[in-house]
Amino acid sequence: MATQQSPLSQIISIGDRAWQEVQPGVRMKHLWADEQTKRRAVMSRIEPNAGLPLHRHAGDELIFVLEGALADEFGTVTAGSMGYRPNGCVHTVSSPQGATVLAIITGGVEPATERGSAPPSQVFVVSDLPWFEALPGVRQKRVWEDQATARRCILGRFEPGASLPPHRHVGDELIFLVEGAVADEAGTVATGNMNYRPNGCVHTVTTKNGATVLAVVWGHIEPIA
Repeated sequence: MATQQSPLSQIISIGDRAWQEVQPGVRMKHLWADEQTKRRAVMSRIEPNAGLPLHRHAGDELIFVLEGALADEFGTVTAGSMGYRPNGCVHTVSSPQGATVLAIITGGVEPATERGSAPPSQVFVVSDLPWFEALPGVRQKRVWEDQATARRCILGRFEPGASLPPHRHVGDELIFLVEGAVADEAGTVATGNMNYRPNGCVHTVTTKNGATVLAVVWGHIEPIA
């Protein structure tokens, strides 16, 4: 009887993606998309004093600021921290000094003319969040979670030589390598690149010299005996 092989993770080399100008002073790289669920990952580069006009989120968005800072009516997200724009959020975006931002988006955005009673965006100062030990050599910070949809965002730190044992993804996951590198059966994901783990993916995760990883997870994982 033939055995069904689980899907491999997919390495996303961000440097290979082209910048596209979406408006003066704002460029974007399209990194990953799942059309069925209207989810996508994009990287944006905003020049100093550029921004986005008033708009409404039809769906939600998580952002991770890689460099610079991004501000709206509710606060400023600085490099190394995160922001969350809930469904229905209405805001503008500005960046006096410029910024490079990774965004994980569900749904879309649409022009808006008034804010009304829309929910505010949120700022997560990641450096203020506590570490907890998930496994020997692996620590995590829980940045954001939506229990109703089994979604969460985690910052993970792997010590040199640490690993995750074989496990299956029930749901999927996107990771961004903040520093260092991790590897699995599909290859090595280096600093500044991404990895997509599809539903049903079975793999291990190893790191030779250590790594810091931002993970956005839908669903959960289960161990493989």
